[in-house]
Amino acid sequence: MRLTVIGTGYVGAVHAACMADIGHEVLGVDIDPERIAALTGGRPPFFEPGLSKMLMRAVDTGRLRFSTSLAEAARFGDTHFICVGTPQDPDSGAADLRHVEAAVDGLAPYLRDRWYERVLVTGKSTVPVGTADRLAGRLHAAAPYADLAWNPEFLREGCAVQDTLRPERIVVGARSEHAEARLREIYAPLLDAGTPFIGTDPATAELVKLASNAFLATKISFINAMAEICDGTGADVLTLAEAMGRDSRIGSRFLAPGLGFGGSCLPKDIRAFTVRAEELGLGRSVAFLRQMDEINTRQRLRTVDLAQRLAGGSFADRNVAVLGAAFKPRSDDIRDSPALAVADTVRRRGAQVRVHDPEAVDNARAAYPALQFALDVTKACERADVVLHLTEWPQYQELDPAALATVVRVPALVDARNTLDPAAWRAAGWTLRAPGRPRLG
Repeated sequence: MRLTVIGTGYVGAVHAACMADIGHEVLGVDIDPERIAALTGGRPPFFEPGLSKMLMRAVDTGRLRFSTSLAEAARFGDTHFICVGTPQDPDSGAADLRHVEAAVDGLAPYLRDRWYERVLVTGKSTVPVGTADRLAGRLHAAAPYADLAWNPEFLREGCAVQDTLRPERIVVGARSEHAEARLREIYAPLLDAGTPFIGTDPATAELVKLASNAFLATKISFINAMAEICDGTGADVLTLAEAMGRDSRIGSRFLAPGLGFGGSCLPKDIRAFTVRAEELGLGRSVAFLRQMDEINTRQRLRTVDLAQRLAGGSFADRNVAVLGAAFKPRSDDIRDSPALAVADTVRRRGAQVRVHDPEAVDNARAAYPALQFALDVTKACERADVVLHLTEWPQYQELDPAALATVVRVPALVDARNTLDPAAWRAAGWTLRAPGRPRLG
């Protein structure tokens, strides 16, 4: 089938490459000519494992190409995926829908004369509940023969290609049998491989994404709240999380105590979800999400305070090494990165801070020019008084604590992700602290 993907950021670039990989002809559209030029050359504008090779293969076969023209998109495809961003409004916390509205409003006039075939516009962007209904009215006013559906994405950065080609479920909110049938046909290779297909109305499809992210955020925030209790009682949060996770009703995934979540999805989505519920007069139903958000944000300050105590009570004249800048491993995304928020707070409290990350140094340097950066872990840790482990890259779990102890000034470590082996580090002479694990001290 001939598909267009409007918006070639993280979601759009991955979706376009994967749809081409399963056999469709795809045109990616974006208003940024530099991004289009990079993608045309097979170069994704961000780091995502496996995407570069897939993108290059799709471009080389001719199944994927890129353009800046919505008019060309309308001529090319009969199904148009909207994959533009919905950033958080800095004042209200609500989702900013300008890019989604601009994509629909910009495409619709070119679809006006496609009366001879059923054109489908499908949203993948994360939006407040009720957005699809509102946009459908705008689309039909300009293009009466066009249909609109919502098909939320459930991508994890670092696993986005896998999550697109082998998703745990495909959710489609459609107003017509034709729209659902079209999307079933598009995703047929995935459905044939056993992926569940959940057909519903647009409002439920919108809520599935928001509710899923809110639930995941709640699990992370809950175990971090328990870490605070453990700090005050002498209990061990990792043992607590393991014991809780053995209960099949609870499960162990996302019960990972530490620095908390960041990135472009969970924080933004739970805040926008809360704002939308309040707009609908249903704020009391999700009031707990504001508390979850506060718990998550508080983890950053708790980590700074833990590091400051380990540094002797003050960061003045102290060198601090930070391991990690991306908000999660296997990504170069620094949006709402807990690691960089901690690093910058430590700097503002008086320390000299040097940051290492396997992939995100360039992005971090552009966003935080006051921080220092190193491309080598050893260089980052030279003469450090405290080392902060803030992003759980596998490379950091493979470090040799004894070798690293020879380059720091003081072998003191805060494992804010609770993923390093405390026995190995303590055996090498390190003083170790971790949230929710007071007995390490």
